[in-house]
Amino acid sequence: MFDVLIAGGDVYDGSGAGPVRADVGVRGDRVAAVGRGLPREAGAVVDAAGKAVCPGFINILSHSHLSILLDPRSLGELTQGVTTEVFGEGTSMGPLTPRLKAELEDTVRYLDVEVSWTRLSEYLRHVERRGTAQNVASFIGEGTLRAGAVGYSDRPATPAELDRMRQVAAEEMADGALGIASALVYPPGSYAGTGELASLCEVAAGYDGCYASHVRGEGEQLHAALGEFLGIVRAAGLRGEVFHLKALGRPNWHLMDGAISLIEDARSAGLPVTADVYPYTAGSGGLTSVIPDRYHEGGAAALYDRLGDPGVRAAIRAELSSSGRWSRVSEAENVLILRVAAQENRQWQGRTLAEVAAARGTDPLETALDLIASDRSRIQAAYFSMSEENLRAALRRPWTGISSDATSMAPEGAFLRAPVHPRAYGSFARVLGHYVRDEKVLPLADAIRRMSGLPAATLGLSGRGVLRAGGYADIVVFDPATVTDRATFADPHQLSAGVSEVLVNGKVTISGGAFTGELAGRALAGPGARR
Repeated sequence: MFDVLIAGGDVYDGSGAGPVRADVGVRGDRVAAVGRGLPREAGAVVDAAGKAVCPGFINILSHSHLSILLDPRSLGELTQGVTTEVFGEGTSMGPLTPRLKAELEDTVRYLDVEVSWTRLSEYLRHVERRGTAQNVASFIGEGTLRAGAVGYSDRPATPAELDRMRQVAAEEMADGALGIASALVYPPGSYAGTGELASLCEVAAGYDGCYASHVRGEGEQLHAALGEFLGIVRAAGLRGEVFHLKALGRPNWHLMDGAISLIEDARSAGLPVTADVYPYTAGSGGLTSVIPDRYHEGGAAALYDRLGDPGVRAAIRAELSSSGRWSRVSEAENVLILRVAAQENRQWQGRTLAEVAAARGTDPLETALDLIASDRSRIQAAYFSMSEENLRAALRRPWTGISSDATSMAPEGAFLRAPVHPRAYGSFARVLGHYVRDEKVLPLADAIRRMSGLPAATLGLSGRGVLRAGGYADIVVFDPATVTDRATFADPHQLSAGVSEVLVNGKVTISGGAFTGELAGRALAGPGARR
């Protein structure tokens, strides 16, 4: 009667309602039935007694757009129950101009991947054809749109350039993009003004899309940045998602209460705004992000060249020393170097900026500039700059979902060449184990909703994020008593534990905690896609 029967589990439907002891019958790619005493005739039977059975989790902020081409298993997140990855924070894998395509080809040369696409929709179909264990979907990266139309110049888009961006955005939305996503602390996206962003979001609104943003400031400018974001959502008339809500830096921790109030006031006024967090008090980003935007004009190579000019280098140092931007990493003992590009700098991976500075005999600011210049890369680092109390405050809000803001990987091969933020392996399991079971910050039923039903509604993914008859059979079976994250900053490459089965589009992809070899993921389209 069924292809798969999940028997006797505690079923959570993704709505936030409490569990119901029931069986789940799967036929094809859909949930055929949910109820007690379903017939045991099935191609495969999963004994879920004592376990939670729920919709597959949706990672609304993933950076696995390249790693999924290298390793389509995506074990770091699949083993946590993540069945859908969403890309596009600021930059996306399309639309590509010839220049952007050449830059991407240079980036992926180590993957032995042919960049056979120019549009975002073509990339997503490429991932599906190539094979993927998870579903994939994407926003249009606002920075990618701008780089294609304006280049890397720090100036407003001309009317003709804006019209071109709007036209391309409309085409991508019609082909299935979820909306527009910005990362307004990183050039060239940061060069866009509020009006330009609102104009692009108006296009997305016409396709029932969403605007998601790494807002323009998460430190002392947090409230102003959220005000800009809310104004754009209001003016354009679409759903909004605040990526990785946080207040960066101890002097700014007190701003979190006001940030939460801004969002709750907007929601009370009818604005469809949500947010997400990753469950750690350390973030991660490039050391280059502390350098003022105008020095990035012309692209990354131009920045690295400027750092080689003693006069420009001195000007950057003076400006950072007298501004608040350097405060992000001024506590050098709280900055952990994760990934570099140059072989000679590999010795600094896994060491704090303070340790590197001491070893080199230079102050932390000079050390950071030296590393960027010699490595000619962004220098990925972890910043221990957030408050546990603020994280818990966000987790207690019913409109806050969960994300990884990371690349999914496996504890093997090329992935072991550099340390990573443990959120790449543990974000979802850490919420279920540490914050639900151990700390009781939020109840299990609501945590499941925040990982499934909430992001599905924000993104407009019909039939996903729910566990009911007729919905897609993206399903997770886990033990609430044992689910846990194991990755740490000291030993990050460790898979989480406690998830025994994962189904993606009806196919058993994880069984007994192990990957089955099924690559059943699909490219998902937003609600405004042409059918």
